[in-house]
Amino acid sequence: MTSRLNRLAVALLATALATLGVTVANPSPASAAMTICYNTSQAGNYAGTASQAASIWNNATVNLTLTANCGSNLRIYQITGGGSYAVRTSLGNGRVYIDTQQAAQYSPLRIMTHEIGHILGLPDNYNGNCSLLMSGGSAGTSCTNPYPSTAEANRVSNLFAGTFAATERSTDRAGADIFRDSWPSMLTSVS
Repeated sequence: MTSRLNRLAVALLATALATLGVTVANPSPASAAMTICYNTSQAGNYAGTASQAASIWNNATVNLTLTANCGSNLRIYQITGGGSYAVRTSLGNGRVYIDTQQAAQYSPLRIMTHEIGHILGLPDNYNGNCSLLMSGGSAGTSCTNPYPSTAEANRVSNLFAGTFAATERSTDRAGADIFRDSWPSMLTSVS
């Protein structure tokens, strides 16, 4: 009950600060939840999918709350071609790009939840196991599971509690972590 009240208090504070033009971007002490404000103004047809994915992460984790359009810690973009991917600039901050062509082949909700998982600190896991969200497209087009496993959700909760360091991946020149190629195109023939 206390944890839920703390999360509500943090969410209300973040909303009040957002009204004043202040974005909450820094983690709170481990006893309070961090609010990640996600922006869907460029998400096109995937704005609703982003809200569903945020709800999945909110229900699966503690120590963080994803809230729509209260700031821009996380920006969601709809693109066509080039593949879906995430660019994490720091834990809880970055950009997610959802490719309409891949979303026509794979579950858009699984793609969105997976890519947000990168922003929340999770690396890819190309083992083909559909029960693991971070296996991405390696589980095939028939896999529509949008839910993180208990281990994946616990890892995110621990990252936001400050218990673990986020796994580093390849970075661009600005130092952002880039997560690509989770969703192999089925339109490309393999020789």
